[in-house]
Amino acid sequence: MKVLVVQTAFLGDVILTLPLIQTIKEHLQDASVDVVVVPAAAPILAHHPAIRDVIVYDKNGADAGVTSFRRQVGLLQERMYKLAVVPHRSLRSAALSRMAKIPRRIGFDRSSGSWLFTDIVRYDPKAHEIERNIRLLAPLSIAATGKILPSLFPSDADRAAAGSILGSSADGGARSLVAMAPGSVWNTKRWPAERFGEVARRLGESGTSVVVVGGEADRALGEAIVAGSGMPNVISAAGKLTLLQSAALIGMSRLLITNDSAPMHIAVAMRTPVVAIFGATVPSFGFAPYGERDVILETNGLKCRPCSVHGGDTCPIATFECMLNISAAAVYARVKQLLGPA
Repeated sequence: MKVLVVQTAFLGDVILTLPLIQTIKEHLQDASVDVVVVPAAAPILAHHPAIRDVIVYDKNGADAGVTSFRRQVGLLQERMYKLAVVPHRSLRSAALSRMAKIPRRIGFDRSSGSWLFTDIVRYDPKAHEIERNIRLLAPLSIAATGKILPSLFPSDADRAAAGSILGSSADGGARSLVAMAPGSVWNTKRWPAERFGEVARRLGESGTSVVVVGGEADRALGEAIVAGSGMPNVISAAGKLTLLQSAALIGMSRLLITNDSAPMHIAVAMRTPVVAIFGATVPSFGFAPYGERDVILETNGLKCRPCSVHGGDTCPIATFECMLNISAAAVYARVKQLLGPA
């Protein structure tokens, strides 16, 4: 059976869709599973054994507009899929599966295009996103058996590139390496850079090496954290690695300190414990780190929190208390607790 999964949201959403894909492949072993994603997310899926093909749909770029949408529909129709599973809750994603004439289409009742599905599954706002997605398989009489984590598959070359960027800065290798992911698309989800720098300084002084990870947009942020730490064993790989190379680097680390952003889910997929810092958003939305040893720091008791589903450019009440109330000392204490005795 040819199966199509449509998830054209952010990178983190794509990673949280992997347990769904892995479960499909586990229960329908003869199925071939293809995935539709946006260009920014496609590289993270390379080498995944549960995925046959990654179909890139640049819905906000080169493929924007009705003509490109129809071309995408034609491409999918030619592949003659028998089943579409659509965790993305947009009208466009639902319409893509319907117009491609896929006979069975499963999606959420909260989708803007739910009326285009043949099977509609209730979206449970209290469940974790991974669990919500897997419930889309209920119409196929498939259920999760236990907790299913996403998995990523960096190549040997990816791991070599990640290792080479460390050089001699990480004495002891992964035994004493901590990664930091200070970036986010949304400013109100960013813990202040100077506090990341302070934690990096304390870790550096204790003999733990630190590497900052992120994309090209985080390059200046990474350099600022390195400079703020003032430590030779704190370096930045932001903007220097591909997604899977960054995943490999996170996998080499003993833990990741991160905002509520995609690297948090990458760490879970690489089985690296997470210290996650939540500000504008809250874990109860269903996007918390999913690993067994993961830790969350947040400011509880604020009437203004959460201020939005995704975060925003500025604090709506201009206090930013949700992040500023989380001290570098508090984060460092949780990191040291997770790392255990030296």
